[in-house]
Amino acid sequence: MLNLKILALGIAVLGVSLGEGILVANTAKSAARQPEMYSKLQTLMIMGVAFIEGTFFVLLASTFFVG
Repeated sequence: MLNLKILALGIAVLGVSLGEGILVANTAKSAARQPEMYSKLQTLMIMGVAFIEGTFFVLLASTFFVG
């Protein structure tokens, strides 16, 4: 029988991966348009990735405590 927590975690990983891919792709596009803004864009990208990963780790922790 399929464990639903594992399925939910897999879907969450898919969402995290898509979100980070979109974020990095858009940052690269923006840096290509305005190279002088690269350092500010890089800082924002790192913060964005950290928040996305944080959301994933909260979900990961909750899979161990719920059910």
